Amino acid sequence: MLAAFALVLLMFPGLALFYGGMTSSKNALNMIMMVLSTLGIASVLYVLLGHSMVSGDSLGGLGLIGNPVEYLGFAGVHDDAGSGGPENVFWAAFFILFAAITIAIVASGAAGRMKFSAWLVFAPVWLTLVYFPLAHWVFAADDEEAGVTGGWMLNSLELHDYAGGTAVQMNAGVAALALALVLGKRRNQAERPHSLPLVVLGAGILWFGWMGFNGGTAGGANFLAQYVILTTLLAGAAGMAGFCLVERLRDGHATTLGLASGMISGLVAITPSADAVNSIGALLVGFAGGAVVAWACTWKKKLGIDETLDAFAVHGVGGIVGTVCVILFAASNAPAGLTGILFGGSWDIVWREIVAITVTCVYSFGMTYLIAWALDRTMGLRVDDETELEGLDVTVHAESAYDFERGSRMGTGLAATATPGPSGAAAEPGTSGASQSSPAAT
Repeated sequence: MLAAFALVLLMFPGLALFYGGMTSSKNALNMIMMVLSTLGIASVLYVLLGHSMVSGDSLGGLGLIGNPVEYLGFAGVHDDAGSGGPENVFWAAFFILFAAITIAIVASGAAGRMKFSAWLVFAPVWLTLVYFPLAHWVFAADDEEAGVTGGWMLNSLELHDYAGGTAVQMNAGVAALALALVLGKRRNQAERPHSLPLVVLGAGILWFGWMGFNGGTAGGANFLAQYVILTTLLAGAAGMAGFCLVERLRDGHATTLGLASGMISGLVAITPSADAVNSIGALLVGFAGGAVVAWACTWKKKLGIDETLDAFAVHGVGGIVGTVCVILFAASNAPAGLTGILFGGSWDIVWREIVAITVTCVYSFGMTYLIAWALDRTMGLRVDDETELEGLDVTVHAESAYDFERGSRMGTGLAATATPGPSGAAAEPGTSGASQSSPAAT
C-alpha cells in the first residue's frame, strides 16, 4: 500500500508535465505551479476538515456530508485503539491524494489566463463545497456496528464506482468546463502545445501512477489489486488505439498528442469499471473511451468552448463513458460480481448509474460555476490583457521555462573561450585563436 501511495504521488509531477507541455512556452511554469500547488492546498485542508466531511458520520443520517468536526485536525485518526486505527491512517492519506489530483485536473480550464492568487483561493473553496460532498456520497460506506451513516450514492443508490469515475474524473472534467466558461476564451486560441515530448513523458508517468490509483483502491496486495492493474493496463492501451483511429478517419493522420490523450482517456474510462469487466471488457472500455473522447474534442471546438487542455473531454466525457460501460460490459466472473445488460444482466443497474452521472454533472457544474462567478465578481479571476499576451511565467512568477537568450550568450562565450589556437591550446577570451575564415572562428 505504501508503493501504491508513492505511485499516486508521482501522478502530480506527471500531470504537471502533461499539462505544462500542452500549454505555450510562456505559460508552462504557471501551469506546473497550478497543478503542484494543489497538493499543498489539499493536504492542509484535508487534515483540518476534509477527512471529517468525506469519511465522517453523515449529518442527520442523510448521506449528504460528513460531520465536519468528527476528525477535526485528524483527531482520532492516529489512535490505534480509537476510532481511527492503522487502516484509517492509510485511507486518510490516500484520500488526500485523490482530493488533490481532482482539483489539479480542474486547472485545465484556467490555462494561460487565471490569476495565480485567484487559483489559490478558488482551489480550497472548490474542494470544500464540491469535492468533499461528492467524495462523501461516493466513498463513505455505512458501518452499522459503529452506527455510522455513509454517502447516499454508495449506500442508498448502490452506485458501482470502483475508484472515482464520478467524484474524481467526471467531477473534475465538468468543473474545468464551468471554470473555463466563467473565465472566457483566451486572447490567442491559436497557441499550440510547446513540447510534445513533455506531454508524452507526463502521460507515461500518469499511466505509471494510475497503477497505484486503481491498484491501491483494492486496499492491499491481493487478488483484486492484481486484477485491476491488468484491466488498467489493457484499457490504457486500447484508449490509444481508439483515439488514433478517430483521428485517422477524421483528419487523415494520427498524432502524438492524440496518442497521449487516448492513453489517458482509456485510463479514465476504466477507473469506475476496473473491477467489473474482464480482459476483453477492459479493451472495449478503453477503446470506447479513446474514440468517444476524440469525438468530444471535435465537438467542443465546434461549439467554440475554450476549455484549454481538454479535461472536460478526457475526464468528463471519459468518466461518463466508463460509468456507462459498467452498465454494458460488466462480467459476472469479475470481482465486482455484476452482470451488464449485454450479458443478460438486470436493467436495474441502468437507472442507478444514470442517476449518479446526472447528479454528479449537474452538481459539479452548477456549484463550480457559482463559485467561479462569485470570486470573479469579488476579487477577479482573470489577468489583464497585457499580462496574458506576455505570458504568466514572466509577469506573474518572474521566471521562464526556457531562457533562450541566456543560452545563446553562454554558447557564444564557450565558443570564444574554448576555441583551440594554432598550438592546440585554448585561445584567450575575445580572440579567435584561428584564422577568420576557419569554421571554429565562424
